[in-house]
Amino acid sequence: MTDPASPGTEALIRLRGVTKTYPGASEAFIALDALTLDIHAGEFLAVVGESGSGKSTLLSLIAGIDRPTAGELHVGGTALHSLPEARMAPWRGTAVGIVFQFFQLIPTLSAVENVMLPMDFCDRWPAGERHGRAHALLERVGVADQAGKLPSRLSGGQQQRVAIARALANDPPLLLADEPTGNLDSRTSEAMLELFGGIVRTGRTLVLVTHAPSALRHATRAITLADGRLVSDGGDAAAAAGSVR
Repeated sequence: MTDPASPGTEALIRLRGVTKTYPGASEAFIALDALTLDIHAGEFLAVVGESGSGKSTLLSLIAGIDRPTAGELHVGGTALHSLPEARMAPWRGTAVGIVFQFFQLIPTLSAVENVMLPMDFCDRWPAGERHGRAHALLERVGVADQAGKLPSRLSGGQQQRVAIARALANDPPLLLADEPTGNLDSRTSEAMLELFGGIVRTGRTLVLVTHAPSALRHATRAITLADGRLVSDGGDAAAAAGSVR
């Protein structure tokens, strides 16, 4: 694993004292505790830690799916902590691509239609170009021959490839992946990680939450969270692997 990006360069993602709490029966649960973190453009960042450490909460905040209770969060120059709700979905549609563990493809749409869906929502590409672009993205991730099939006719690995193509539909600079290999066998998982690595090498930034030690071979940097706090940043792969459960 290579060294983190130089701290002197402009960060794509900046968290400053970000805290996220959720109401509890007796007291609030602190999912993230005054987290300060910079993520630079072009990084493949693996976020590791035990269940409940705050990994998925961090991803949800960066995606604008949730908001911090306190602190400041900037993504690509946009202040997400203060962005009006009416502007959040349009921002997310073009700024971020999200890949989930359980694919979340629309079951009644074909693979190519699933990839076209974000384009239809954001109206970023001319209508006449969307099918061709979607097919090209499916070819890029290796499943163009499955374009006309419904998700139920695809293997888990094929569905995840379609989900990655969908995440790339509006050409976002940032990809977020929440346990994207957690529902796949080891061989397919390795293929997915290699695919992610190739996508990062085209100039995108990837933040990947994972329990898989194998992901650290592909990441350019790994951070470890525990109890909502940053406990390791940019250490060697072996040390980070030891915190993956």
